[in-house]
Amino acid sequence: MRTILSVILLTFLTLPIFAQDVRPVVGEEVTGTIVGDEINRYLIEAGDDFLVRGHVNQLSVDVVVTVFNSDGEQLAQFDGPALGPEEFQFAAEKAGQYRIEVSGFEGAEGDYVFHLFMLEAEVSDPEGRVAQLMARFDSETSPGVGISIWRDREIVFSDTWGMASLTYGAPFEMDTPTNIGSTSKQFTAFAIMLLVEEGKLTLEDDVRTYIPELPDFGQTITVRNLLTHTTGYREFLNMLILTGRRLDEGDFIDRSELIEIVQRQPALQNTPGDEFNYNNTAFGLAAVLVERLSGQDFPDFMQEHLFAPLGMNHTQVRRSPNAIIPGRSAGYGPDGTGGYIELRDLGGAIGAGGIYSTLGDLQKWVENMANPTLGSPDTFDQMTTSFVLNNGEETGYGFGLFLDKQNGLPRIHHGGADAAHRSQLVYYPSLNAGITLQSNYAGFNSNQAFAIAGFFFEELNPENAPDAEPKGDFDPSTYNPADFDEFVGDYSLNEAPAFILTFSREDSTFYTQATGQQKIELYPTSDSTFALTVVEASVTFQRNADGVVDRLVLNQNGLHPATRLGMEREGDEASSQEEGWEPNLSDFTGRYFSEEAEAFYTVIIKAESLVLQHRRLNDLELTSGEEDKFTSGNGPVEFERDRNGQVIAFYLSNGRTRDVRFARMVE
Repeated sequence: MRTILSVILLTFLTLPIFAQDVRPVVGEEVTGTIVGDEINRYLIEAGDDFLVRGHVNQLSVDVVVTVFNSDGEQLAQFDGPALGPEEFQFAAEKAGQYRIEVSGFEGAEGDYVFHLFMLEAEVSDPEGRVAQLMARFDSETSPGVGISIWRDREIVFSDTWGMASLTYGAPFEMDTPTNIGSTSKQFTAFAIMLLVEEGKLTLEDDVRTYIPELPDFGQTITVRNLLTHTTGYREFLNMLILTGRRLDEGDFIDRSELIEIVQRQPALQNTPGDEFNYNNTAFGLAAVLVERLSGQDFPDFMQEHLFAPLGMNHTQVRRSPNAIIPGRSAGYGPDGTGGYIELRDLGGAIGAGGIYSTLGDLQKWVENMANPTLGSPDTFDQMTTSFVLNNGEETGYGFGLFLDKQNGLPRIHHGGADAAHRSQLVYYPSLNAGITLQSNYAGFNSNQAFAIAGFFFEELNPENAPDAEPKGDFDPSTYNPADFDEFVGDYSLNEAPAFILTFSREDSTFYTQATGQQKIELYPTSDSTFALTVVEASVTFQRNADGVVDRLVLNQNGLHPATRLGMEREGDEASSQEEGWEPNLSDFTGRYFSEEAEAFYTVIIKAESLVLQHRRLNDLELTSGEEDKFTSGNGPVEFERDRNGQVIAFYLSNGRTRDVRFARMVE
């Protein structure tokens, strides 16, 4: 009886404290306060297929917003900026009472304002549905958005909302040049292919043939490796962040640093062709290669050989974040108080990004891809063929382009994200149709382009999906739902550790939910692979040498490895029990320096935890895992000992840049 009572008491003590239930009215602000572990609840009545949108303005508290559907199941969770508006938006598929809970992040306390902006039925016509989605930007005090949808060279729908410049009151228009970020990569790849057509190089050439000052790592890195993110080079933006460079504050990056970063790299992160690691370094080097073979500056080459011949008269490569581009959109992010701040473009982005273009110009580019007048059909065939890794697996990426399917139909696309601007360019070759979406707001989700395209093209409606082709002999009906339990848990994306995929099971139904997004149902395609039902993506769970599931690979616009959270702690507990290892925190404290990064970190003990400090970055609390291994909010930290057991260094990783060594300084 004592055991049962203890469990009941423990359960009771951990129940959340609900401070208030409020029924908000659209358009009215509701002030709120969080004290201790309180959770404030906002109840709304929604009909079938309703759209709900609002925000919680974080005045003095960092909040987490969690949405529950009419059955009491968690529908979505939003945990973005620590100050200012925490925006939420979701679709209520069936009528009933929906609950929005506001709680303090990690026990934070303070004041906020809850504001419900939209609670209305989703309209049926495509134009109206887009207008509903973009209503948040339909203001002269908001950053802007532009959308253009076309088929068979004819515009199906186009519209813009908001402002290109909040400083000067300039509206966002169809011909507003906007930073397209990594959408630029396909243009850099095409520039390389034009040189291939001229016979000035081949895709199998060693990159060092043209950039000899790059280090010889003992393995050949080809031009093809550059264009497919398979080089093994460190990702230079992640590397600079690790050194303390504040890209979010507009810190300057010179193009010359790109080669210097590679020169300081002690070894490749992987054998060329072994691994897809999305990498801005490679495309920056590709731009250097274009310059050396053509004898022209990259912006001049692109203007003369690509943009002008295609009539892309509003498109150019921005030479630096200081260069003037007439009529361009400025980039904005939240200021933490409900307003906006202007954000500077990333420096050193030429080749990997840095192109300003318009909705109409990008359509011209795609139409040339479909029926080339510039560049050969073979060039575009190669650009839109998935690269095959050394192990025979496809990456779903060609030359600067992602390749996959939507509702069974081929899809060619690439998104872009500079410091503030967001872009998505999508082409459906079997429909001869596409969509271009651009925004100058850092909080905009450009992947909405896929769903919006489905509003206008009935072939993309799941109800019209072609019959699925059988894959092997696997029969999903034979899968034992209980077997999914070994996959249940949280997985952190290696390239973006704060992005968490949570997997759960409800009877015989399997779900995944990404940070800030709605639950999505999964269905098995083998005993360890699952496909998502709403988006074109799949996951493959992987086991370690002990047969324990400790990681997965997300296949969506390329391959994205993720690490299971909590495995280190579980392993640590087992190690403590079997081998008696307990971290002695004082073993790790001290000051560390990296020759490669030219940066210092200090490890201290704070509130009985190890904390990693850098003078320009936020403190990182380290959580112990396996022996001498820790996790942080930015990635893993692994310490190194000498033969006497003394800690002499640690290795720092943050996704696309891995295992940068910091040596402990002698005190």
